[in-house]
Amino acid sequence: MIFPFSVYLAAFVSATATVAVAVPLWRKWCVRNGLVDEPGPRKIHEQPVALAGGLAVMTGLLLPTAIAFVLLWWGNAGGEPRVPPVPSLKAHAALHPPLDPYSVYLLRYGLNRRSTELGCIFLGALGMLLVGWWDDKRELRPAAKFAGQLFVATLVALGGARVTLFVHNLLFQYTITILWVLTVINAFNFVDNMNGLCAGLAAIGAWYFALVAAADDQYLVASIAFMTFGALLGFLPYNFPKARVFLGDSGSHLVGYLLAVLAILPHFYTTRHPRPLAVLIPLLVLAVPLVDLVQVVILRWRIGQPFYQGDTNHLSHRLVRLGWSRSRAVVVLWLAAAGAGALVCLC
Repeated sequence: MIFPFSVYLAAFVSATATVAVAVPLWRKWCVRNGLVDEPGPRKIHEQPVALAGGLAVMTGLLLPTAIAFVLLWWGNAGGEPRVPPVPSLKAHAALHPPLDPYSVYLLRYGLNRRSTELGCIFLGALGMLLVGWWDDKRELRPAAKFAGQLFVATLVALGGARVTLFVHNLLFQYTITILWVLTVINAFNFVDNMNGLCAGLAAIGAWYFALVAAADDQYLVASIAFMTFGALLGFLPYNFPKARVFLGDSGSHLVGYLLAVLAILPHFYTTRHPRPLAVLIPLLVLAVPLVDLVQVVILRWRIGQPFYQGDTNHLSHRLVRLGWSRSRAVVVLWLAAAGAGALVCLC
C-alpha cells in the first residue's frame, strides 16, 4: 500500500466525529419542524422519534469533504507539490504525514481526473436524500418515489460511475448500472425495519469496500468508503439498541445509494489482484440486504401483494418469531453480513 493510511484514518475520524456532533442538532431541528416518525400498529416505539439520521450522515460526508478541499487547494502554501522519484514513492508516503507533498499530489490528481464523476456522485447523494426526505414529509406515492430513484441512478451512470462486467457496450453498461443502483437503494430501504439494522449492515459493507480499494491503492474510493464507514459508526449509538433517532426514508435511501456507488467505484479486477471471481465481491459484501430483498419480493408476488407494501416477513422479523430479541436478531444479521464479506478474500 503506497498511499499513507493516516489519510484514511483522518477520513474515518472526521466523519465519525462530525456525525456524533450533528445528530443531536439535527434531532432538535426535526422535532421542531415535525419531521418525526409517529407510533403506529407495526411500530414498537411509543413516542415520536426524529428522522434525523439521513441529514446527520450527509453532514458527516459533506463537511469533512469541504474541509479536505480547503486543505488541499488553499492550505498548501508551497504551491504545486513536487513528485518524488518513482523508486522512492512507497518509502516517501510511509515516512511523511497525511498532507505530505506526494499525498497532496495524488489527491489533487485524482480529484481533477474524476471531478465530473465525483460531482455527479455527491449531487446524486443530495438528490437521494431529498427524495427520501420528501417521502418522510409527505409520503410519496410509489411511482413518484421510483421516478426520483431512477433520476438519481441515471445521473450516476451519466457521470461515469458505471458497471461494465467487462462488456464494452454503453447501452448495456447504463442499463446494468441503473438496475444495480435501484436494487441496492430499495434493498436498504426494505431492510430498515429494526433499530441499527440498516446502518450496521451499511457500515459493514462500507468497511469491506474500503479495505478492497485501499489494498489496490485506489485512494479516492478508499477515502470515500472509510468516510462513509465513519459516518455510519457515528450514527449507530443513537440508533441501537434503543433509538433516539431514526434513519427515516431519507437516511435509508442515502445509505443504499452510497453502498450502491461504493460497489461500482472500485476496480475489483486489477493487475495486482487479478481476482477470478471479482464480479462476486459486491454481491458478497451486500449479501444480507440483497437476500432479504429477493425473498421478500418473491413472497409478496406469490401472495399477490404489491412488492412495495410493507410487511413483517423480512429476515429480521423471522428471527424474532423464532423467539429472539430484536437486538439479538440485528446482531446475528450483522455477523452474517461480516461473514459473507469475509469471503471476499477467497475471490
